[in-house]
Amino acid sequence: MSQSMTIGCACGHTRLKVQGAPILVSECLCDSCRAAAARLARLPGGSDILTAYGATPSAEYRKDRIEIVAGADSLSEFRLKPGAGSRRIVATCCNTPVFLEMKGAHWLSLYLHLWPEEARPKPELRTMTGDLPDASALPADIPNLKTHTMSFYAKLLGAWIAMGFRNPTITTAGTIDA
Repeated sequence: MSQSMTIGCACGHTRLKVQGAPILVSECLCDSCRAAAARLARLPGGSDILTAYGATPSAEYRKDRIEIVAGADSLSEFRLKPGAGSRRIVATCCNTPVFLEMKGAHWLSLYLHLWPEEARPKPELRTMTGDLPDASALPADIPNLKTHTMSFYAKLLGAWIAMGFRNPTITTAGTIDA
């Protein structure tokens, strides 16, 4: 039996159960993730999910290994601009960013602040450091990659194959503007 854990928003209203290990645990430094995180942090009671050096830490999980167990009614989507290919899902009960979903993706990038500190998965790599004006100040504790690598995509493809090429739909209760 695979290990499962319940994680959730800051107020505890919205909870998700994750099953097994993530596909990958990463910190993204792309312009889009940093801009979205900054805008979401300005929501009333919002959470700053960026690290001290501006990365967005997340655990990439197969959609079929995530279950929304409470608070689905408070999940709303935010897009940086209308029609954007990615959306960030926020628990509007306390304006906690919950995950990033890429259009057509079979995985979700669950933000690491949802886990209790002692159980939080450890990032394996930083990606998209090429978007930074100067990446020299980043810690050298894990690889700092300029872009996504073939290994990154191979892990995602392997997960999709294991899912039988399925892509479960995640519905939200509405949209927000930040």
